[in-house]
Amino acid sequence: MLGMAAFRAAVGAWFRGGGEGPARELAGRLGVRAAVLLEGPSDVAAVGAVAALLGRDLAAEGICVLSMGGATNVGRFARLLGPPGLGLRLTGLCDEREQPHYARGLERAGTPQDGVFVCAADLEDELIRALGPPRVAELIRAEGEHRALRTFLNQPAQQGRTAPQQLRRFLGTKKGRKIHYGRVLAEALAPTRVPAPLNGLLTTL
Repeated sequence: MLGMAAFRAAVGAWFRGGGEGPARELAGRLGVRAAVLLEGPSDVAAVGAVAALLGRDLAAEGICVLSMGGATNVGRFARLLGPPGLGLRLTGLCDEREQPHYARGLERAGTPQDGVFVCAADLEDELIRALGPPRVAELIRAEGEHRALRTFLNQPAQQGRTAPQQLRRFLGTKKGRKIHYGRVLAEALAPTRVPAPLNGLLTTL
């Protein structure tokens, strides 16, 4: 295991109760200067894809993009990686409903909160609105899920919902689908159509 993946693994082991030594040693060797705290792997996939779209290699820039396994873990990760721990600059991207977790966690770790960018609902919603529902449906069909989407849209529970609401719900109905489409939708963006929270995050890094 090499590079930033090794650092992420070391941080994960530290979070689960291991020692800080491996993470601290790798941070120094790799020149890690900042960490982007994200709720889950679908967010990591989207941030990585948009960074590549804009010609950025975050790992080469010393930026670790990290899935925390849920926003409730932000306080612990902030203590490990921020001023009380490795002293990295912390940024993040979160759903609107999870903003209070970020605010409390970062405040307790003595980290400025102005580097956290908030999605109106969640990142999938931002991507769907940026691309437009017809384009998102086209991408889903191109991924071979046209029948699954059609079946889903015909369900009684989906009647009366808006197209963005339906598509957002579809992305969360199967394990791994949000991660997959986090990358697919982000890669389909035009550089000028990157959602504001994502654009703000990457501009500050």
